[in-house]
Amino acid sequence: MVNFRANIKKLRQQNHMTQKELAQRVGVSKAMISAYETEMRYPSYDVLIKLAATFGVTTDFLLGLEKKNIVDVTGLDEEEIQIINSLISVFRKRKKR
Repeated sequence: MVNFRANIKKLRQQNHMTQKELAQRVGVSKAMISAYETEMRYPSYDVLIKLAATFGVTTDFLLGLEKKNIVDVTGLDEEEIQIINSLISVFRKRKKR
């Protein structure tokens, strides 16, 4: 769980959430989220799954085992998915420069 602490905090901040808001979403206390972010505690499997679902990432990503971040396209039509894929391709090409 090398990057768990950093991943949780980064995702929470990227989603403009307070520790209290995240705690309410996953059913734990604010103090528990703080403990996760300082590596004083680690979540149960159930909470880990809820955290992953809240942020739209895999549990492996949260645990630092996978570097990929996923984009949830559930509910989008094929044209919208293609637009998102095109944007991703543009960003990847820009990074290679």
